[in-house]
Amino acid sequence: MQQWIEIVGAEGVRAEDRVAVVAPSNDEQVAAVLQRCSQGLSVTATGGGTKLGWGNAVDANIRLNTSRLSGVREHSWQDLTATVGAGTTWAAMQSELAMHGQRVALDPLFAERATVGGVLSTNDCGLLRMRYGSLRDLVIGMTIVLADGTIARAGGKVVKNVAGYDLPKLITGSFGTLGIITEATFRLHPLQKNTSRFRVRSEDVVPLAELMHALVTSGMSLEAMQFRNEADAFALDVEFAAVPEALAEHQQRLRALAGSLPVQACDHDMYAVRESLFAIEGATVLKLTTLSTKLAALVAGFAQLAASGITASAVADPAGVVMVALIAPAAGLATIVEDLRARLLGIGGSVVVLQRGALPIEVDPWNDAVQLPPALDVMRAIKHEFDPTRLLNPGRFVGGL
Repeated sequence: MQQWIEIVGAEGVRAEDRVAVVAPSNDEQVAAVLQRCSQGLSVTATGGGTKLGWGNAVDANIRLNTSRLSGVREHSWQDLTATVGAGTTWAAMQSELAMHGQRVALDPLFAERATVGGVLSTNDCGLLRMRYGSLRDLVIGMTIVLADGTIARAGGKVVKNVAGYDLPKLITGSFGTLGIITEATFRLHPLQKNTSRFRVRSEDVVPLAELMHALVTSGMSLEAMQFRNEADAFALDVEFAAVPEALAEHQQRLRALAGSLPVQACDHDMYAVRESLFAIEGATVLKLTTLSTKLAALVAGFAQLAASGITASAVADPAGVVMVALIAPAAGLATIVEDLRARLLGIGGSVVVLQRGALPIEVDPWNDAVQLPPALDVMRAIKHEFDPTRLLNPGRFVGGL
């Protein structure tokens, strides 16, 4: 432990489960840790720990905790940008930006505990992606410490910046296998002052699917929308954001488009529905990507599983992402995952395991070897270029990267 105390100080070192946990307070200390680990020690970076179960398990020698790399370091509210330490919780960042009526227009899971670095590493996006784009559209700059200790700064601190390679887009979603994020710069959007939420229910999935498509193409100020199954029906949650006069007009148009379907104004937290899937005791949680035209069929298919004694709660957004919590015997879960992967393969979709539950350990959390994308060779080459000794999160990402 003494060697780590010499690098980050006694307050940044502790033992946990017989593993050394180091908490650097600046980029230089992160670089020094990785340089010391280049002698053969593997490293995994951790923030709030909300997504450590995503991907393959990593038995690293050193856990690098980012909690001391925190705080909103620069907020250029007039330019709509902010630079934030990777160990800052998403909720803390949003709270500070809100003082100037601004935000990063993204709703990741577990925002109270999830850190900026963890959200970036896992590319965790939510319902706001439909209107504001994905995380890769919102991050404009980044500081990364590479496996050899090099401190790399990519992108910039203004929205219009085209200098150099777009390293932030490459690092985002790499699950900590290419470098350790210490700081990120985001483009910001104003907080919405006027919103209204509605829930539309139907026993038949088809009318709701048609309504969802009509809303997406309507030109109305849609803030977010999700399609899900309930115990005895299907539901479409809709949120509008606009000036009060437009909200009133949007409500009228929604009711007209819904026809005979009941439209209920509501104030429930539609952004918390995805998180609730992880709280279901013993549930296996999957993330599916597919064509938007296939969403209704998938959600309806999960609802039909109840007839065979399988509980399935599914939530879909118009961007083509479905999250589902399944409760079933282990053998049945493995069959469901294999079947889903086979069905989605032909349309370029995927199935990723986010929470294993009773799913057998031999089921790969990523698509299995037969379904790995042709880009895997390129991904392996990039991993070798950035981390030739497999120092960072070895084996956690798709294909054992």
